[in-house]
Formats: sequence, C-alpha cells, structure tokens
Amino acid sequence: MGFSTKAIHAGQRPDPSTGAIMTPVFLTSTYVQEGLGKHKGYEYSRVSNPTRTALEQNIAALEAGTHGLAFGSGMAAIDAVMHLVTPGDRVIVSQNVYGGTYRIARQVWEEYGLQFDFVDTTDLQIVEHAIKPNTRMLFVETPTNPTMEISDIAGTAALAKAHNLTSVIDNTFATPYLQQPLTLGFDIVVHSLTKYLNGHSDMLGGFIALNGAALAERLRFLQKSVGAVLSPFDSWLCLRGTKTLAVRMKQHSENALAVARWLTQQRKVRKVYYPGLPDHPQHELARKQMRAFGGMVAFDLGNLSAAASLLNNVRLCALAESLGGVETIITHPVTMTHASIPFEQRQRIGVTDGLVRISVGLEDVEDIIADLDRALSA
Repeated sequence: MGFSTKAIHAGQRPDPSTGAIMTPVFLTSTYVQEGLGKHKGYEYSRVSNPTRTALEQNIAALEAGTHGLAFGSGMAAIDAVMHLVTPGDRVIVSQNVYGGTYRIARQVWEEYGLQFDFVDTTDLQIVEHAIKPNTRMLFVETPTNPTMEISDIAGTAALAKAHNLTSVIDNTFATPYLQQPLTLGFDIVVHSLTKYLNGHSDMLGGFIALNGAALAERLRFLQKSVGAVLSPFDSWLCLRGTKTLAVRMKQHSENALAVARWLTQQRKVRKVYYPGLPDHPQHELARKQMRAFGGMVAFDLGNLSAAASLLNNVRLCALAESLGGVETIITHPVTMTHASIPFEQRQRIGVTDGLVRISVGLEDVEDIIADLDRALSA
C-alpha cells in the first residue's frame, strides 16, 4: 500500500453503526461495560479513545511502525520518552535542537538527575566520542530547528545500536512523507502533531511511533499514568490533516526550494539555510535519505535591526511562532522559539540575532516572494 493510500485509509474504517466515511469524534469520558470485566476494548478515555486510536494507527503506519501514541503536545511526547532513562543516566542530544527541548532538558530534567551532552550529531565521530559509560540514549533532530543541519539517520542508528543506546529522532520538520527513520534503524520517532502532520494551525498534539513491543508497553503505561493524552476532537482534526500530507509536503518542498533560491540572490541576505541548495554542507546526504527537502528555510540578515525591519514589514507572511501550516509563517528564533537558549550556545550553533526562519506555506510562491521582496526593500 502506497504512502498516500495509507494516509487516507490506515486506521480508519467506516463507522459500523452508520457507515460514516469519516471517523466520528467520540466525545466521551467513559464507556458502559456489558458486565464485570467485559467491555468493547475501551474503559476510560485517558487510557484510550476510538478517535485517538484511529489517529495512532494511522500515523504509526505512515512511519512504518507497529505502535503509535498520541499526546497533548509535542513536548509531552518528548517528556514521556525521557522517562525511559533514570537519574544518573546521560543523553546525547543534537546541539541545534528545538529551544523547547533544550529548555526542558536544562531546566527540568537535569533537576531530576539526568545529564545531557549537546553535540554536533552531523559528525558521527563527535557523537561516538561523546558516549560515556552511563550514556543511555541518543536524541537526534534532523533537519534541525532552525539551521537545517542534517544527520546521517542510518549511520546514527547503527552507532546507537553498537553502544546499546535507545535511539530517538524528532521527525517534525521532515514528516514520514520525506523520511522514515524507523526503517533506517531508529528505535523511536517523535513528532509535534501541531506542525505538518495536522497542517492547518488549529490544534496542539504530539506523537511517538515505534516498533519495539517492550518500549511501547512502557510508554503506554507512562501515557496512562501521567495523562498527557490528545483529546478526541484534536485527534479528529489531525486525522483530517494526515489525509493530505503527501500532496501538502510536495508543494511545501517545491515552494521552499523556490524561496531559498530567490533568497540566495538577494544582496541583503548573508546566508541561506536549506538542504535543497547544492552549497548546503549535507546536501548530498539529504538527497540520499529524504524524498524532498521540506518546507523550512532559514536565512541570516546580519543583525537584529535588519531582521526586525523585515519581520515588521511582511504582510502575507504571518509573524508568529509554530510552523507547518498551509499559510506561510515567519519567525525570529532568538526572541521566539529559541529565546530560552543562552547567548553563547546560540552563537555556537548559528542562531544569531539576524536569523529569520520561514515555514513556507502553500500560497502561490510568486506571492510569497513578492512579500519578502517588499519587506527586504523596506
């Protein structure tokens, strides 16, 4: 079964009571049981809900996984994963990771005894050198947020297996349409459903996909115990979104490549970050492991004043946090998504005051470029 077919049909069957082609929104907290210990597979909606089950089966299939768990946010999903390690354990994390992941690592998990090494995961030698006797997990983001660094998925997974590490990858930017890390050896894939998988900027959610039965059982126990589950209505919204994931990602990628190429020709732009450009350091690796290059572009205007001028003068592009919606969203990482990362760390990973991140939407690309051109001129 092809990807688009899975996106439309996996986990979803006509409602047996009405024949409705769309999965119903089961707005219920509990389920009447036929007798003591006898029920239809559902007991309480914190544990499971038919709408959420449909979404979990759907996205698990898209990620080539056998198990899926939907959470109330992407950070809730990542938090659940970190409960797989214990105080005193070390976790290696991509240095150019989403600001929220960095924040919860430094300001929450470290207080409970976990240890973190933020390293350049694009270099396998650096990753291997960072492995200590108490390292238990490797957490990779690729492409990274916001400077679009690409890590070797198969190589990183093999390294993790060789050292008996649980390997986790944040696949939010790429989505399973562009790359499927489980097929390349990773143990766990996490997503912010809020972004491309939903694709319409109208819900919050997180996801974990995996194949290992023991890990899945532990994560389901954590999900049930903590209760950070996705609501039935948000599950339904995301199910609507995954149906068009393939066609959306094709257009996001096409538009983003056009925007990135245009930006490279603008004298006011110091640097463009997009893996689809031939001068990107990991362009060939991206071509090898991704179906296309995605909808995220970053570019550096040199200083805060120039970035602020652009951001204050866009009209079509929406100045906002988040990404992955059908509309073009433009963001200033230093003051928005990565504000919690210390200045020295930001400088080291290239998140400068002049850096702008753009989630290229599905508008006519000529209109997106015209808006950026007008803002740059201002």
